Amino acid sequence: MTPYHEVHDGGSGPYMLMVHGFLSSRAQWRINLPALKKVARPVLLELLSHGRSPVPEDPAAYSVDAYIATFEAIRQKLGAERWIVCGQSFGAGLATQYALEKPERVMGLIITNSISAFSPKGDPEREAAQQERFRTIESGGKAALEELRIHPRHAKRFPEDIKTEMVADADRIAPVGILRSIALTSPSLSIADRLGDIRVPTLLVNGTWEKRFQPMRERAGQLIPGVTVVDLPAGHSVNIEAAEGFDRAVTAFVGKLT
Repeated sequence: MTPYHEVHDGGSGPYMLMVHGFLSSRAQWRINLPALKKVARPVLLELLSHGRSPVPEDPAAYSVDAYIATFEAIRQKLGAERWIVCGQSFGAGLATQYALEKPERVMGLIITNSISAFSPKGDPEREAAQQERFRTIESGGKAALEELRIHPRHAKRFPEDIKTEMVADADRIAPVGILRSIALTSPSLSIADRLGDIRVPTLLVNGTWEKRFQPMRERAGQLIPGVTVVDLPAGHSVNIEAAEGFDRAVTAFVGKLT
């Protein structure tokens, strides 16, 4: 099953695949579209079980390899020889995995704060947290999803219209799909041991208020070849909380690629 995606083709420049994080949706990028459409053609993809995307029963659909194949199929359908890939949080792991496997198809990689991507594979603290999250959702269903700290209903620094749309999209989520994503996608999402293998121009936009991510930001800055790091006063959803700074960083980065 192909995840839902939509092309915003009102501007010019290369296609830019944009992949949101856990419990988010296409609304993650709504505030950035006016600026990004001036330099690129955004392709907003919703993760499986999120927003308007399907909830496959086949476990293989949730693998990182399946997501990479899906990204490739979308690129081919668009007729783009190369494009830019951008990922937020959970989506940053998928975007980076794609860039590692298909560097010849990636003009540039844009990523934001991502504990899931930058934690070491098999990290005991992260695995314990994921197991606890799985049990909580398995027993509590949709109500448990709403209580998770990462649910958009708890956001305090989002514009009200963006928050309203994100909460409405989160209400569409089927808990069983989230359980499958935790069990089947998350364990293979880490790129912490492959940072030095990234061979495409990379921009990391870092929200400095997320303290847990800052050591990972430092490591990425040291290990990703030629990476550009832009630090902004924001938390985990830096593209929303510091939208103008994010837009400036991304448009400048894209300008150097084209």
